Formats: sequence, structure tokens, C-alpha cells
Amino acid sequence: MSDSVAPFQAPVGTHDVLGPESALWEGLVAIFAESAYRYGFSLVMTPIFEDVGVFVRGIGEDSDVFRNEMYVFEDRGQRRYALRPEGTASVVRAFVQHQPTTPWKAWYLTPAFRYERPQKGRYRQHYQLGVEVLGTDDPAVDVEVIALAHHVYRAIGLQRVTLLINSMGHAQCRGAYVELLAEYLDEHHDELCEEHRTTWRQNPLRVLDCKRAECVEVTSKGPMLIDHICDACRTHFDAVVKGLDAIGIATTLAPRLVRGFDYYNRTTFEFVADAFESAQNSIGGGGRYDQLAEELGGKPTSGIGFGSGVERILLAREAEGVTSELLKRTLDLFVIDTTGDVSVVSMIEDLRRAGFATDRAYDQRSMKAQMKAADRSGARFALLVGPEELAAGEVTIRDLRSQDFGQTQQRAGRGEIVDAVAHLLTK
Repeated sequence: MSDSVAPFQAPVGTHDVLGPESALWEGLVAIFAESAYRYGFSLVMTPIFEDVGVFVRGIGEDSDVFRNEMYVFEDRGQRRYALRPEGTASVVRAFVQHQPTTPWKAWYLTPAFRYERPQKGRYRQHYQLGVEVLGTDDPAVDVEVIALAHHVYRAIGLQRVTLLINSMGHAQCRGAYVELLAEYLDEHHDELCEEHRTTWRQNPLRVLDCKRAECVEVTSKGPMLIDHICDACRTHFDAVVKGLDAIGIATTLAPRLVRGFDYYNRTTFEFVADAFESAQNSIGGGGRYDQLAEELGGKPTSGIGFGSGVERILLAREAEGVTSELLKRTLDLFVIDTTGDVSVVSMIEDLRRAGFATDRAYDQRSMKAQMKAADRSGARFALLVGPEELAAGEVTIRDLRSQDFGQTQQRAGRGEIVDAVAHLLTK
């Protein structure tokens, strides 16, 4: 006898999604897809792994994601690849490769991979919903992208969400600010958190993105990027804020908001869930990136987008106490068959082809066991086929949501079942 094998488990930092929780995922994706369609976006699908250079050029070699969190591997052809840590770089790579007509508006749903300490709502494999627009630097596009995210959050029931917004300027005006920030941090580096106390020189802007109390305290008293952007960047930022105000979306200026990747410039934004008690309260965000296409080998092309983690969004709903269904997934019919006759198989297929969500029991279980299964299924009606019904060419239709079987049970001939069920479901 061979030794028994312990059941395999999902890898650390990953999770399985089963029903009924998966209905929330289906509903969220459906709402996002419909919203994206309304705003003129089409679906884009890209590989979950890319040449590692796609992410190095976009995210930056000194970013925490590249240095500590990316899954990098070499395939059998000695090519160096990385699992996607975020959605934007792959979409921009696809834009550069295929050169679609601009402005190109694309939305995506993708798994993303980061090797980090797992915690509730943050996984080593998580899922992102997002959009990207390439080919225009019109601030009206910034407004639309932010409005789309805002619309989705409202559509799934979130109310306690705050929009933080800032401008990172462009390379020239930001460069002058970085020098000023570096001088300030040099004077206060011993007050920073343990990590940035020694690494702040590599990229001073990373300190602004740090959520630890020490770094927040130091940087909140230092120079702010929004006060040092050029006139053109200020005009762009003001147009975005005014556009959002015109459609009733409130904004909160967050001068420390710089996002974590090198490719961002000008508009940056983040949606935070006020129902979360910790500092890690972001449920989505993004910004403008006007050099990323060029970094990936294309022509200089303006772009903007956002990404939002599915797990984080649903966790925010839970924190707010939102319990409404996002997608109705209820069976119409459950067939109870004690005859095992092949005609029942044909009947079930006819019902499904007619558009009714129909399930059944298997393994020739008893009538009592099948009735329990029907009740657990949540179906509205049970269709009973026993020897008597089979001989008469009929089925018994029983309303499972009522206790008065005498008043909620009827017979129907095999040729009348579809019409009878359709009539009952409209009541």
C-alpha cells in the first residue's frame, strides 16, 4: 500500500474564489465592462508574462516592485521574462506593437503578481480591473478616466470613497523640485523610517510615497511638488479639477501623492476607502504617463489610465456593510427524476435551450435526497418526474418558495412545459 498524500493547498499568497462569492466577482466585472463600454472603451487582452524589460523600463529599476516584488524567470530558451506586476506596461507595449488608431481607449481584467507579505485583500496573485487611453493629452480625458472609476465604485454600492488628486508635473519642472526635496531630506534623513534613512538618495520621490509615520511626518513639513510645477502643468491640473467639479465629483488635493512608478507625470490620483481603518486604504488609482510608449520603443505618446484591485474593491464593500447583489445568479428550475429515463435528459436540454437556468440531481438518489438538493439549489420551481408522470407524459411543477404545495403544484404535459414555466416565472 502506498503512503497517503497530503492534499495540496493553494500557494502562499494566493486564494481560490468559489460560489457564492464568485457571483460578486462576476457582477463586478459585468458592471465594469458595461461602464467601460459607455465611455467608449474596448477590451484588450495581453500575456501575463512579458520580456522583463517591459516592466523595468516602465516601473523603474530602483522601484520596490522591481527590486523586491517581481516574479522574474528564465525560460528554456534562456529568455528572461517577468510575470505582470501591474496592468499598464503590457497595454502600452501592445499599443506600440500594433499601433491602433488614436485615441485608443482600452479596458482590461488581468491577474497581477507581486511577491509581498500576504494580508487580507493583498495577495501575491491578485486581479486588476483597469483602463488606458493613449494618443491625447487633453485634460478632458483625465476627467473621463477618473469619472469612469468613480461611476463603477458608486454602481457597486460604495459611498465612503474619497478621491485624492495631485500633479507630478513633467520631467523638467519635477526635476527642479526633486533637487529641492533632496536638499530637504538630506537635512532630515535621520528622522525618516528605517528603510528610507539609507535609501532616500536613490529616488527622493519614493519617500513621499511611504506610508510610515516617520516619513509622513518629515515630508508633510517639506516642499510640495504642486507648488513647483510649471505654468503649463498647472493649467492642465486646474482644467482636470474644474472638469471633475462640473460633473459633481469632489476632489481632495493630496500634495504627497506621487504614485509608485517612474512613468507617471502630471495628473495622479487615488481612490481611498474611508471604511478601512489602516493607512493601506487605497482601492484604485492611476495617472498620466506621457513617456512610457517612448520608453517601450514607440513614438512619444500621451497616455493616462487607472487600475483597481478586485479583492480590494470587494473588501471595501464588506467594510462599508454593502450587501446588495451585484449579479443575480438564481436557478429557475431543478429537475427531480426518480425514473432514470432518457427522455428526462432530453427535457432538461430543451429547457436550457429555451433560456431557463436548470439543474438536476445525479446518481439515482432518492426522492427525499433530491428534494433536499432542490431546496439547497435556490431554484424557484422543481419539476418532478416519477413513474406516474412518466407514464402520463407529464411533469409536476412545484413552487419551492411556497409552503402550500396544494396551491402551488400543478401538472403539465411534456409539450407544454416551456410555456408553462415561462408563464409561472412571470408571476
